[in-house]
Amino acid sequence: MIGPLEVADGVWVLAGAGPLSAHPDDRRRSAALPGWRTERFLRGRGLLRGLLHTVAPPMAEAVIVPDGRGQPRLAGFPRAGISVSHSDGATACAFAPGRPVGVDLQRPSGSAGRVLARRLLRSHAPRVLALPPAEAAREVAWVWTAQEACVKAAGTGLAGRPWEIDVPPGHRTGHWGTYRWISLRDVSDTPLSCAFGPPRRPARPGAVDNGPRTHTFAKGMSDT
Repeated sequence: MIGPLEVADGVWVLAGAGPLSAHPDDRRRSAALPGWRTERFLRGRGLLRGLLHTVAPPMAEAVIVPDGRGQPRLAGFPRAGISVSHSDGATACAFAPGRPVGVDLQRPSGSAGRVLARRLLRSHAPRVLALPPAEAAREVAWVWTAQEACVKAAGTGLAGRPWEIDVPPGHRTGHWGTYRWISLRDVSDTPLSCAFGPPRRPARPGAVDNGPRTHTFAKGMSDT
């Protein structure tokens, strides 16, 4: 288990195994999923609710609903950001009470595919591909988690073209527009990164909440 860690002011990350969610709405939603996804879904919701019970108890029992683009939100708490990630049985989640947030973890493969490495790393690819295969694959996974966490926080998913985000290999922090990313290299054996945006402003009285603010080039959404 990693965390809960406050990786920045009001930005929390938790990774590891936790109990399956017993929340009635989570159970109801899981019943509509294919069997192989049910446990993964409930595991992610259980880990997230465990994090909320620790750092934001009033939000821990909120219903988790998709917004208009499919991004999970805490019903009744429009400014809060949440994100969940899965990779080969590993699970991570992130929470920020007043800003958008994204988290991603990725178990590396045994070697780095050269085409994928060049796409994700661009000018950095030759240096990484010169490493031993397992080490190169691990570095590619670290870079991908930072890129993916950024587009999750922005709410764009793959439409945000995460492979175009410059994440220098070996770096622990960086920026993408108004978003900041942090790779938890000092605490996680599995590549794990978190990204977050600027604080959300409280809604004006009578204003309609249309979901999280995104980059001007946002075109889509990935389910986190």
